[in-house]
Amino acid sequence: MTTLTQPAASGALATAWQRIWRARRLVERNIMFYRHQWIIILSGVFEPIFYLLGIGLGLGAIIQEVTLTDGRVVAYAAFVAPALLATAAMNGAVFETIFNVFFKLNFAKIYDGVLATPMGITEIALGEMMWALMRAALYAVAMFVIMLFAGLILSPWGLLIVPAALLVAAAFAAAGLAGTSYLRTVNDFDVPMGLVVMPMFLFSGTFFPISIYPLPIQVFMQATPLYHAISLIRGLSTGSVGTAQLWDLAYLVVFFAVCMWIAMRQMERKLIK
Repeated sequence: MTTLTQPAASGALATAWQRIWRARRLVERNIMFYRHQWIIILSGVFEPIFYLLGIGLGLGAIIQEVTLTDGRVVAYAAFVAPALLATAAMNGAVFETIFNVFFKLNFAKIYDGVLATPMGITEIALGEMMWALMRAALYAVAMFVIMLFAGLILSPWGLLIVPAALLVAAAFAAAGLAGTSYLRTVNDFDVPMGLVVMPMFLFSGTFFPISIYPLPIQVFMQATPLYHAISLIRGLSTGSVGTAQLWDLAYLVVFFAVCMWIAMRQMERKLIK
């Protein structure tokens, strides 16, 4: 049994590495495209900073302290900052995989040309995923550095914030790819952005503990992926790490896997006719 499974496993790893290696070409193409438009990418760094200054510090002067689920009390800015970092990772991934991928898929027809090369649907999805992760990582790292110097990271678990943010970005990048494959016109952008992303941003425990809301709204919040992203990163930042964070981690991994499967299937239907 060992001699049969080892070659199969090594062959699968080699195939996966080859796909990732080919997918890097799409990342290189995106880097070349944005080399003179870097301000578009960089602008996303400032959004969570403005929220932290305007709400985290401004409203924090009124609220001052928030009680965590484990009973510990933290400053309001330390409560909000991890949520803004999670949101920044989400936005970086979602904006890239919805707006830009939709344009490449339906107008520029970039992927039709890509399929004429040795790259396939898997490489396209991986390439856009890798590029979205790079953009989201930029936002997450910038926010992490600000939190670190502002004293808003309260636990050594905070060292895992950036890897956790990459998982969050991967999950939302997969969701963005899956959602984009269903969009038909630019008017359809209102659905993912206005009816999904914005309500999640407001109702995922970003600015206030979910315990202040009625029970039906709490149930809705706990079903959203951003809630679990915020809960995971806030737990690492404040040191409130327990079984809830393990559940958040499992939720995001499953969410990523399901959305990536849908994205691959839908992109294959649209590109291979």
